[in-house]
Amino acid sequence: MKVIEILNFNRELLKRLQTAGIRLEDAYYIDLYTDYTRLLEQGEKVSYTVAVLSEKYSVSERKVYALVKRFQSDCKMTAV
Repeated sequence: MKVIEILNFNRELLKRLQTAGIRLEDAYYIDLYTDYTRLLEQGEKVSYTVAVLSEKYSVSERKVYALVKRFQSDCKMTAV
């Protein structure tokens, strides 16, 4: 299967995700956010949690903070 075939097949879904403010690369960080919420529920401090996840997922602390902020934000719902 070619890339264009997959894109064409999923065009409507991809457009809706983009309209809602979701980036395709966010899917790579679902586990990071799951770990973030788990560590906070266990009583860890935010700064410690961010440092641990930064190391584990090989991203900057600033990236972890940005991802958490984006994942906690509401979707942008527009009229279709």
